[in-house]
Amino acid sequence: MDLAQLAQTAAAMVQPGKGILAADESSGTIKKRFDAIGVESTPDNRRDYRELLFRSTDAMRNHISGVILYDETIRQTARDGTPLVTLIEQTGAIPGIKVDLGAKPLPFCPGETITEGLDGLRERLTEYAGLGARFAKWRAVIDVGEGIPTWTAVKANAHALGRYAALCQEQTVVPIVEPEVLMDGGHDIDRCATVTEFVLKTVFQELYEQRVVLEGMVLKPNMAIAGKKSSRRASVVEVAEKTLMALKRCVPAAVPGIAFLSGGQSDEEATAHLNAMNRIGGAPWRLTFSYGRALQAAPQKAWSGKQDNVAAAQQAFTHRARMNGLASVGQWERELEARAT
Repeated sequence: MDLAQLAQTAAAMVQPGKGILAADESSGTIKKRFDAIGVESTPDNRRDYRELLFRSTDAMRNHISGVILYDETIRQTARDGTPLVTLIEQTGAIPGIKVDLGAKPLPFCPGETITEGLDGLRERLTEYAGLGARFAKWRAVIDVGEGIPTWTAVKANAHALGRYAALCQEQTVVPIVEPEVLMDGGHDIDRCATVTEFVLKTVFQELYEQRVVLEGMVLKPNMAIAGKKSSRRASVVEVAEKTLMALKRCVPAAVPGIAFLSGGQSDEEATAHLNAMNRIGGAPWRLTFSYGRALQAAPQKAWSGKQDNVAAAQQAFTHRARMNGLASVGQWERELEARAT
């Protein structure tokens, strides 16, 4: 483990004005996204789409610090034969890789899951580092409902995150630790904040027990948001305040940065919430974004699988990346959304 290198990479991932593009959709997930825009999910189409993102020079150079890739993507080359990893590196962004194998049902815990993928992870990390990955990502999924989450599910997922993070740092790969409390249910924002605190405290206890160096990691949490089915919607300011309160109660100041997931929020919601947190200020860590759909929905729709639409898709991606870059330093204004340039 090279601690200095880990800390340097982690700091670069959360540098002011930039955030992380989550382009690590599984084959099943990206098929759903492509189905929605009438595009067949073939290896070439997936390559072409991601290539247009990585060749969006303005967005990548000025607003994106790193890109999370999928196993297929990290091995692909652009149409001209250039490895996609090289395209990312040429913009100054850092290539990363999703290493978990997905959430599976947790025995004896109905409605709850455990993320798998620890078996063989050391060897996979060695291979991915050889392919250019300098950071990795592992997502744990915590649902909220009647009687859940249980201690069993929270503990099992936190333990897996700790083991994953330690294996990453052993290989001098920065771990993105992603414990996601889902916003699918009917719970209100206070219930989400309570569960988020429970999960984060458990995760950081496991990270401590696994001897993970906090300066060499990035946290990717959910925001405190009411469930989609809740009748009480929280304001932007309330989301910002309650998210910051939960984080300050649980996340040590040694962590260099927090890159939020968008978790089903609309593009503008995800931007507004991040911006409000940075406007409040006073956080001991950098607050930025690690968005997938909230960065990609607009360019996917603009592209729709047509080569003639590449420029329009790149413009849409650049706009969303710029908006979130501004939000990461508290300089976003809603009026800017009308000026997609």
